Amino acid sequence: MGKTIARRAALLVLAGTVAACGLPRVGPNKSEIYAGSVEQQGDAFIVSINDRVTRATAVVPALGFDDAFLNAGIIGSDTISPGDVLGISIWENVDAGILTTAGAPASLSEIQVDGDGYIFIPYAGRIRAAGNSPETIRRIVTEKLASQTPDPQVMVARAAGNGTTVTLTGATGQGVFPIERPTRTLSAMLAAAGGVSVAPEIAKVRVTRGNQTGEVWFEDLFNNPALDIALRGGDRILVEADTRAYTALGATGGQSRVKFESKTLSAIEALAQVGGLQSNVADPTGVFVFRNETAEIANSVLGRSDLIGPQRMVYVLNLTEPNGMFMARDFVIRDGDTLYVTEAPYVQWTKLLSTITGSLASAGSIAALGNSVK
Repeated sequence: MGKTIARRAALLVLAGTVAACGLPRVGPNKSEIYAGSVEQQGDAFIVSINDRVTRATAVVPALGFDDAFLNAGIIGSDTISPGDVLGISIWENVDAGILTTAGAPASLSEIQVDGDGYIFIPYAGRIRAAGNSPETIRRIVTEKLASQTPDPQVMVARAAGNGTTVTLTGATGQGVFPIERPTRTLSAMLAAAGGVSVAPEIAKVRVTRGNQTGEVWFEDLFNNPALDIALRGGDRILVEADTRAYTALGATGGQSRVKFESKTLSAIEALAQVGGLQSNVADPTGVFVFRNETAEIANSVLGRSDLIGPQRMVYVLNLTEPNGMFMARDFVIRDGDTLYVTEAPYVQWTKLLSTITGSLASAGSIAALGNSVK
């Protein structure tokens, strides 16, 4: 009897010693997280996710073009721009004309429109070409020459090598591309360049025009035709993959920094991206999302109006509730979020018992070895 009591006492002492030393685990448990709440004199608001919370926090990055981009009309297929190269032919009805003789045209080839939009024609002077069509330029040249030679006949054509170009980076084909009749809009230019080189679901297209910049999701160009803006000479187009990411920690299938795989990402999709919960250790009642929330959203979530500045928020999902999976499906994960899953309470007890029994087995082996030496 005395030996049994002594063994039990030794077992309790061993258990206490092991527990005091601390067992390995993936992170804080639920009680430790709740201890950091505002209610417990901490600095984080802990909120259970419900329909109202999912609506208040469902913020997706707003991408689009402002009115300066949207209201810019499509450039006409025959509109001349700075950098264009023109070919001009002039006929005169006199034997000794100012530029040529009767029946033989004066051919002025490769006349480039300068940066200010002008060209120079002998005896006609400096003429505004940019913004005009070849027909308008023909009439202007004819009027200028008519006072110096009788009934001049003029032909104006845009030569190959359109000076109106855009710079395209990040697409399948990269380089400097002319704005031609088939490629006067953003989607048409991207298609002509071979499409995008990143997954369409996470591709963003940025257009810089002078000191203005607009950005749009690649898929939205096709879902919303109004976003398919008309291009202008000098536009710089950049196609890049979405850089948003979240961090997955705890009892999940993988612990890492994970990039978004779609424009919107729910909590259930975020868990799926890292392999879901570890079935042998995860606590489905302890799925947490840590986030720094803006004061506007924090006030809306908490039903307050006095919070100022960013607030630390901890959102809690209980997947075992009747609608827990629906809440996880509706809750939107945002850039910079930390998704953490706690271990089930029994896991620490299992580790404790395993450590104790292992220690006892080791002690027994040592005792047996001592007896054999004696």
